[in-house]
Amino acid sequence: MANRCGLNTLDALLDAHVPLTEEPDLRAFCTQIFRYLSRVDQRRCAHAYVEALLTTPGKKSIRRLARAISASPAAAQSLRQFVNASPWNWEPVLHELATWAAGYSPAHAWSIGRAFLPKRGERSVGVHRHYDPSSNHTLNCQLGYGAFLCIDTAYIPVAWELSLPGPWTDDPHLRQHARVPDTQLYRPPWAHVLGLVDTLATRVKSAPLVADLSDDQDVNLLVNGLNQRGQPFVIRVPHNLAVTMSQNFGARQPLPAAARFMFPAKPLETLTVTAPGGGRRPTRVQSMRVHVQAPQSGSPSERPYQLFTEMRTDNRPGAIWITNLPPQRLPDAVKLASYATGPAVAVNAMAQWFGLLDFEGRSFPGWHHHMSLVSAAYAYQRLGRSSSHRPGERRLELPGM
Repeated sequence: MANRCGLNTLDALLDAHVPLTEEPDLRAFCTQIFRYLSRVDQRRCAHAYVEALLTTPGKKSIRRLARAISASPAAAQSLRQFVNASPWNWEPVLHELATWAAGYSPAHAWSIGRAFLPKRGERSVGVHRHYDPSSNHTLNCQLGYGAFLCIDTAYIPVAWELSLPGPWTDDPHLRQHARVPDTQLYRPPWAHVLGLVDTLATRVKSAPLVADLSDDQDVNLLVNGLNQRGQPFVIRVPHNLAVTMSQNFGARQPLPAAARFMFPAKPLETLTVTAPGGGRRPTRVQSMRVHVQAPQSGSPSERPYQLFTEMRTDNRPGAIWITNLPPQRLPDAVKLASYATGPAVAVNAMAQWFGLLDFEGRSFPGWHHHMSLVSAAYAYQRLGRSSSHRPGERRLELPGM
């Protein structure tokens, strides 16, 4: 009976389950987020799983989560089946999570982040060797792309895509074993970002997109795709992105973006930028109007963009960004660029406190179920808990948050 959440056994366990926190906020939250799961047992499993993620200290293995719910040895297998085998659709869950988060406060930006999930062996869906710039190591890992709503100082994950390298999309046996849908094919980073943008557009009110694509040599394809969608954006690009100056661009040769800033066409600007968490700081910014290479023709696009960088103390360019915001909104673009690091902070917190890395993730649906449940627990912790708690009730405090 694995199709039913596993779960005659867990039905009985949950019937006798006493909630660990008895938080009315959590009950209301889970009722909304999981209301479109088709069966009562699935909704109860989801609530219990999120509750266990919020209250279980240390490693969030299935076995430890199950012990938080029941002393029965059958609980671990039942929870494992709920995440791996139960056929519930995670998309409505994440849709509700986005609606709930946006109801707290409209997002002032959408930010794209990556989650590297190290794995042993080769059996977890999508596992491959990939370079992680944050650790400066090549990892055997799953790679997920996430879309985050920037709400106040919180970054709430509301959509995920799993990167599937060639072997996982070309090998019928691997696809069948991991239950990878026929519609899932290999996509480069820029295509994952566009996919997440399209998903967000169906879920929440539009906001500027912020993403770090500084290691993607095809970022011009993302710029073109966002422009076609009318999506405002601030994208970090590689230093060697070929750009052409706006003035008489048809007669000029493209040069790497970093080289353009070595011989700027206009003087530095000193802007006063408001940081995401408040506070204002002066920033030395160099900007220019440029064209990027069009995807099909290879010639510069007719649409001009704004390229900018915060200059370092040695007067060399720092991170380089491109935006389709108008020149008069350069201070807004510089502020938005600071939101690019938020998803990494959120992913680190999800890994340390919410069990992001503590799951095998063998199947494609199982990976998405796990990411959705962890995202729900993290979102509730960041935005959902009321400020008043009963005496003796422990609230998890996250470093740097």
